Amino acid sequence: MSLSPPPPRVDHELLGRLRADLERSAYTVESVSALLGPLAVRALAREQVLPAQRVTAQAGTPVATLVRLFALGDAVDAEDASSALPTLGLDGATRLGLVRGQGPGVVASCDLRPYGEEGAAWWVASDLSEIATRAPLHEDHVLGIGGASTTLASWTPRPEVDRALDVGTGSGVQALHLGAHAAQVTVTDISGRALAFARFNAALNGCNWDVRQGSMLAPLAGERFQLIVSNPPFVITPRTPEMPLFEYRDGGAAGDAVVADLVRSIGEHLQPGGIAQFLGNWEIVGGADWRERVRGWVAGTGLDAWVVQREVQDPAEYAETWARDGGHHSATTEFATMYAAWLDDFASRGVTAVGFGVITLQRPAAPREPFLDLDEASGPVAAPMGPHILAGLRARTWLAEHSDEDLLGVAWRCADDVTEERHGRPGQEHPAVILLRQGGGLRRAVRLDTAGAALVSVCDGTLPAGVAVDAIAELLETDSDVLRAQLPPMLRGLVADGLLV
Repeated sequence: MSLSPPPPRVDHELLGRLRADLERSAYTVESVSALLGPLAVRALAREQVLPAQRVTAQAGTPVATLVRLFALGDAVDAEDASSALPTLGLDGATRLGLVRGQGPGVVASCDLRPYGEEGAAWWVASDLSEIATRAPLHEDHVLGIGGASTTLASWTPRPEVDRALDVGTGSGVQALHLGAHAAQVTVTDISGRALAFARFNAALNGCNWDVRQGSMLAPLAGERFQLIVSNPPFVITPRTPEMPLFEYRDGGAAGDAVVADLVRSIGEHLQPGGIAQFLGNWEIVGGADWRERVRGWVAGTGLDAWVVQREVQDPAEYAETWARDGGHHSATTEFATMYAAWLDDFASRGVTAVGFGVITLQRPAAPREPFLDLDEASGPVAAPMGPHILAGLRARTWLAEHSDEDLLGVAWRCADDVTEERHGRPGQEHPAVILLRQGGGLRRAVRLDTAGAALVSVCDGTLPAGVAVDAIAELLETDSDVLRAQLPPMLRGLVADGLLV
């Protein structure tokens, strides 16, 4: 196995100096974006470093030096590096394991970059990416800020909790977010190297995490949490000798078993009312509906489940995505070997597609029949999605605990982001299509019939839905009992997705 350089070490006195230098230079997401400009930022997203190298080479500022050193992997003059880290100094940076000498200058031993969200700013150390090293990743690579980690952070509901858990923490990105709304944060990872990065990032950002080494939930026997998040090693990887197994993405099980096992076992660690949020892949076999596979995972757990499939790839697309993810280029023999191994692996199980999505689970606070919502949303959604997920969980919980009569007894109101569209053929008096469209959340577009549109039109928070249904039945010359049976499923859908509140 090809191994990465040693992870950075924790020295609180030196980390204080580093923090002071990063703050003094304004090494923040905003300042780096302003320095690079939109062209270089977009190029970096496509893994092209040249525009960013051109910008930072000309800038001559401490921020530019830090970007060149820690994000782009460029060698920088020792004098420039010293100017960018005046309090820590090159000796301190070397002792922390951040840099090493190379010729007359220095190069980074790890990636270190700013990260944050509204109201919070952090720095995250991880292994250098393939665009910085110009080489494929090592198998023990510790991932920093990536697309999956930012997706999970965006989708995670954030209630105030006493105990939160990050399973498979890696460099600790999710734990940083949890610290903003959890009194105590516990993190686990099977990789001691990943936990070294997590400890470094916790210390650098002034966090205090309970760090446990072990596979997934194994170090947590008998413990329960109010919120669990995980960006698990969900990638479906062939178990063949020629396939590199990256610790950050390959969980050591065949097919989608890692995610299936997490769904089945995580309930043991949720307090009543507790929430689990994680990402996952699932195999789609033949012409089967993906929902059947995921429904089988949830069955018997006693948990509420809300799963949103965001993307579907065929086996070839999946193989191409993850072969490139490790830094292997399509013209290489290694790429072709891995590509073929993926295709053979999927064919051996009759897999025709792979779904990717977000899994939200909840342990009911009191005994009742759990709800199950298996959904699809492939288009743009709100950012962040966490507030919508939390509101959706609460709405679905209320619906699971109340009858249709209770539903009709509430004076519902259209959410502020909801609009109505009416479409008709030219010259026709009445619309052929009525759509209720959500501006935020999952950005739902719901088609309504005449009775449904009439009901929604009077949902202003003053009239109970049942009273409105009776009036609509009289107006449409329809039996009220028929409408009272017909409209609750539509009403439940609109309430669950937040179009009615």
